[in-house]
Parts: sequence; C-alpha cells; structure tokens
Amino acid sequence: MSMKNLSVRMDENMLHKLHYVANYEGRSANGQINFMIRNLIDRFEERHGEIPIGKKEDK
Repeated sequence: MSMKNLSVRMDENMLHKLHYVANYEGRSANGQINFMIRNLIDRFEERHGEIPIGKKEDK
C-alpha cells in the first residue's frame, strides 16, 4: 500500500498537546494521528459496515 501525505492545520496548543500524548504513548505525532484515525475508522465500520475502497461516497 502506498503512503499519501495530508497536511493538517491546528493551533499551537493543540499541537503541543498532541506531541505530549504521542510521547506518553511512545509514538511520534504522525504515528499518534494514524493510530487515532485507525481507531475512528474501526469504530465507524463496527457500527456501519466496512467502508468500500475505490468508491467515493457523496456524504
């Protein structure tokens, strides 16, 4: 699977707190964001079924 880039804008306080949590969890900030997104997607798919890949939804 190829990796894609995504820019995220956040205020300085939130970025500091992200780094704090990531460090506490033993992850980089990037790793922490990926971990949180994976958990969000897993919870969504548990409730709503698997998200199809390659098909754009209009939601």
